[in-house]
Amino acid sequence: MVVVVAAAAGALAVTAAAVPEGSAPSGSNASADPTAATSPTPSPTMPSYLANREPTYSEDFDTPAAAGGQFAATYRESWQPYPDGTGGKYYSDKLISAHDGYMDVAMDGEHGAAGTFGTPTDAWSHVGGTFSIRARATGGDGNGAAVMLWPTSDAWTDGELNYPEGQFDGSPRVFHHSMLQGLERDTETYNTRVSWRDWHTYTTEWIPGKIIRYYLDGKLVFTVPRNVPTTPHRYMFQIGNWGDPGHLQIDWVRTYDAE
Repeated sequence: MVVVVAAAAGALAVTAAAVPEGSAPSGSNASADPTAATSPTPSPTMPSYLANREPTYSEDFDTPAAAGGQFAATYRESWQPYPDGTGGKYYSDKLISAHDGYMDVAMDGEHGAAGTFGTPTDAWSHVGGTFSIRARATGGDGNGAAVMLWPTSDAWTDGELNYPEGQFDGSPRVFHHSMLQGLERDTETYNTRVSWRDWHTYTTEWIPGKIIRYYLDGKLVFTVPRNVPTTPHRYMFQIGNWGDPGHLQIDWVRTYDAE
């Protein structure tokens, strides 16, 4: 089922005004230089509890593939995009390619992109687990992204967990949504205070019905024991169709089933 996640799309428009919470972990680097090296370097920045575990799903985008159909065909077993034209906004096929070891979402200020990580059969069946993405952005001021766990039921009260989310000229944040009917727009928020312009690893650990833990570059930065989903979700992202041209670059994505 293809759904435009209006909640997340709306959140992108107001991220810059959100009230920051928490503090940045020590050693963070908030360089805003968009001309830094484009090819990602190896990064051992996963939480330590995953050290001896193999991911259920893993994609490194090492096979070059052009936009306009080739990317979708090459990565059909690991990436499920919204069909072009969904909501009159999302045109993933037009924007997304793979080169230099990463997925490149080439924002043009007119088209958005959205889709789900995972296989055609398993992408919508996560109930708990760990979800990790290494990414950065160049350009794209005025636009932003929301990487999220969104309910397969499409019922907002089943829970929405957004991390990282934010406008590219600001900082990536956590937006942990309420699951109470009528209060779904209420969030618990954490500001990483790092820059989208640098490579960082963002990890969400979901223990159904108990707790959500958010990690930045392998370090625990935010914990929420409330509004914890218990139903199937998908791990996905959305990018808007506004702002300056630029690129969201995704080095890799990993997911681990709940133990």
